[in-house]
Amino acid sequence: MIIRKLVVGPLSSNCYIVGSESTHEGMIIDPADEAERILKTVTELGLEIKVIVLTHGHPDHVGALKPVKEASGAEVAVHSDDAEWLQNQPLSMVFGPAYPPPDAPDRLLNEGDIIDIGELRFSIIHTPGHSPGGICLLGQGVLFSGDTLFNSGIGRYDLPGGDYDRLIDSLQTKLMPLPAETIVHPGHGPETTIGAERRSNPFLRP
Repeated sequence: MIIRKLVVGPLSSNCYIVGSESTHEGMIIDPADEAERILKTVTELGLEIKVIVLTHGHPDHVGALKPVKEASGAEVAVHSDDAEWLQNQPLSMVFGPAYPPPDAPDRLLNEGDIIDIGELRFSIIHTPGHSPGGICLLGQGVLFSGDTLFNSGIGRYDLPGGDYDRLIDSLQTKLMPLPAETIVHPGHGPETTIGAERRSNPFLRP
């Protein structure tokens, strides 16, 4: 499996390019900013992007969505509860300048849905709390956690649509039971593991 992380935009958002080494099919997770850099990396990796998955609809994770979709022709997938955020941009004043509004998403995701990239398979985990439609992608021993779980931290819950109790419930009931060795690729900051977060994340201690 190919995983390339690009740290992009003024808020240092993590954009992930994930690909199959056998079929050279790929997906982009959270094209947050710097579309040209994202597309250049896709070309360097020799991937054909099949899907662009948004872990949530906040502006700091979707700023390059429109040009990346237009260049790649890939479908856009987002949870149904965050789909309206893409056009409305209600948090643009919080996260900075507004982004070019994309078209409506091609696919609305829900808990348990599957994203296939060649032989790679990722399941959708709905983890509301940071936003109503926040999701994580789990597969091949890795978790792309968006802004639900960070290295020694958790996502903000003080923005419109955020909910602390729902976020903690998502973390405790859906993510912490995963195998300790699961590698976590968050929406901001360095990677971690589920085991490390169980032991040391101050928000998740009993």
